[in-house]
Amino acid sequence: PALTPLCPPLAEKTGQVLEEFCRCYKEQYGVALFNGVRYEIEGGGGPQAQLLHRKVPLEDHVIYSGNLFQYIEENKKWRNRFCVVPHNYGLVLYENKLAYERVLQPRVLVNSAGYKILTSLDQYLELVNGSLPGATSKSGNTPILKCPTQFPLILWHPYARHYYFCVMTGKEQDKWRAVFQDCVRHCNNGIPEDSKVEAPAFTDAVRMYRQSKEQYGTWDMLCGNETQILSNLVMEELVPELKSTIGPRLKGKTQERQRSWIQISDAVYRMVYDQTKTQYDAVLTKCELERPQMESTIRTDMDQIITSKEHLASKIRAFVLPKAEICVRNHVQPYISSILEALMTPTSQGFAEVREVFFKEVTDMNMNIVNEGGLEKLVEYMEKLSQLAFHPVKMQSCYEKMDQLKLEGLQQRFDVSSTSVFKQRAQILMRQQMDDAVHTFETLLHQELGKLQGKDDLCKSIQRILERVLKKYDYDSSTVRKKFFREALLQITIPFLLKKLAPTCKGELAKFQELIFEDFASFILVENTYEEVVLQSVMKDIMQAVKEAAVQRKHNLYRDSMVMHNSDPNLHLLGEGIPIDWGEEYGGQPDAEATSDKRRRAKQVVSVIQDDEGALPYEAGAEALAQHEEREPQEPEPPAAPGSPGSVQEIREMLQKEVLEEPAGAAGAEAEERLTNGTIVTQESGATEGGPREATCAAGCAPHDAVPQGPASTGTLAWSPLAEQQLDPESPKPSDKETGEEVSAAGSEGSAEPAAAGSTESGEAVQTEF
Repeated sequence: PALTPLCPPLAEKTGQVLEEFCRCYKEQYGVALFNGVRYEIEGGGGPQAQLLHRKVPLEDHVIYSGNLFQYIEENKKWRNRFCVVPHNYGLVLYENKLAYERVLQPRVLVNSAGYKILTSLDQYLELVNGSLPGATSKSGNTPILKCPTQFPLILWHPYARHYYFCVMTGKEQDKWRAVFQDCVRHCNNGIPEDSKVEAPAFTDAVRMYRQSKEQYGTWDMLCGNETQILSNLVMEELVPELKSTIGPRLKGKTQERQRSWIQISDAVYRMVYDQTKTQYDAVLTKCELERPQMESTIRTDMDQIITSKEHLASKIRAFVLPKAEICVRNHVQPYISSILEALMTPTSQGFAEVREVFFKEVTDMNMNIVNEGGLEKLVEYMEKLSQLAFHPVKMQSCYEKMDQLKLEGLQQRFDVSSTSVFKQRAQILMRQQMDDAVHTFETLLHQELGKLQGKDDLCKSIQRILERVLKKYDYDSSTVRKKFFREALLQITIPFLLKKLAPTCKGELAKFQELIFEDFASFILVENTYEEVVLQSVMKDIMQAVKEAAVQRKHNLYRDSMVMHNSDPNLHLLGEGIPIDWGEEYGGQPDAEATSDKRRRAKQVVSVIQDDEGALPYEAGAEALAQHEEREPQEPEPPAAPGSPGSVQEIREMLQKEVLEEPAGAAGAEAEERLTNGTIVTQESGATEGGPREATCAAGCAPHDAVPQGPASTGTLAWSPLAEQQLDPESPKPSDKETGEEVSAAGSEGSAEPAAAGSTESGEAVQTEF
């Protein structure tokens, strides 16, 4: 109710921000289109990659799946959930493993862009107190919730809803944390890199908009797809006003005010997301309609446009360059080597670790083939190796090297709010290089298999191919790192220079507008040309610094003068063939399977946890669950009792009981095949068959697990009905509504027991698409 009178002003403010951004976007779209066409005609330089690149590396794979407990805020109870992380890196929560195998609707889908993964309540409390209006350091240390185990996993977002999970052991916590971090890393990188026009137009528009507000430097919330990033941009301006308006109205104890503020922020974020998506889609459609005519003009008048731009650049250069060079000499040049060293040490260590992990995995496979022999073993190991780059736990040792990245002293000087943007970029490049190395190795090995005779030939070929791939990896990783260093140095220094030069240069730029022909005004902007001149002023120093660093052996970089000629001229042709399916080609697996069987046997990148010290026995799916229920029938419960543990004490009691139970018979042999790692599933009260479905307002990454109905929902926004959606039998696929939420029935037959009287958990499920 407190938000109702604020909705029109919030919508108006959101509209103003988006209108100004859309103006920037339309300007940048023309420039990006011109640059894209010019690049296409003139071509780009750079050495050719030696390793093959795989376009769809995770098709028909699941990253991880298993059981964990989730805290349901609507009824303040913990519930057992079966979580699946499909190839699109969304977090998909099902009622239980049986619901997943029967292809029932998931409870929740979470797009984790912009989230932080926390493993302690103290960390969470610190962040919550920091965002609470009027909070002080003495606001209290009482947490919002109590965790039934010592191993929480919390997903925190500055604007959207938070998610609370916990597991039984430290090993599980480490593995789930690595998986969640991989999801965040992937979802943060939500703008398609293969987009040559829309992506640069969007990122440049965001940068220009923020610079118009005197906000230079890196931005932590450049996370997710375009709509999510724009929603973050709007929220950055709305939140201070919200705090001053709503903060004084928040009543009650600290914990109650914290909950209220999180709910308010999430509700506003949903409203902003809906409005942002509508307006951004509209401007994108308009630009796409104008694109054919603009592209025709560019191709016809390319030479004249280039001449006009070069004339403008020469005039701006004469005015700006002397001032820029002084600024570079006094404020940037002395620090370039320090910044570069700070970047190079952890990055080079990370790429060296990627090489070591790849070498170790292939060498171990080769030794096992020598000891065990047979093509079947090769197929088994190659299926695992082919997904090595997407194994969050095995890649964790590589990613952790970037945690050492610190720009102490330099962060304040160059207005770098956080190093996370550089860490995540380097980690994504590590994963890409690992996958390229693995894909090249399996392509070369696959080509050799038909020529081999006997186990000895196979092992020699594996060793020979490994050495070839490592040479290619060394060359490509050197090229990738040098490019990363140059881009990172520009990201750090250019905003600093622009901020330094703004008082003396920015006000004088308007006089250069008259030098642009009106017909070419859509493709040449004074502001962009000015930034290119500033970039040129520091680029020479950056290139020289990276070149000198390549001489240092400790970073294992190739010199720019060294060009590795392609020793495998037909290799890239091999890479364009049909993807290799080791199991189908050599394992004799049947082609056709029922959907439920296909899910049950889905290839999973991360194996299940086999922790002998765990407090709960591990089960192996539906059959084991059925055996367990037959062996130990449940006594009838009073009608008012919920169907699954609700309080911390109830969960602890349940865990103590199950520690004494013997594991189901199928646990050991089938655990990995059946993709579960967690606790015994206890069915909870849910919706009856054919329950109503409702839709929430779209929200960035943050669905509600259940939406209370009737009087209980008076403190939330009104929800509008939404039509049924078909769920893909394999895994929930991304859709246009990247962080929108839908409420779906908890499942049909067999998915849940009838709701018990007095249960406060709604029968509807909430779905965040990604």
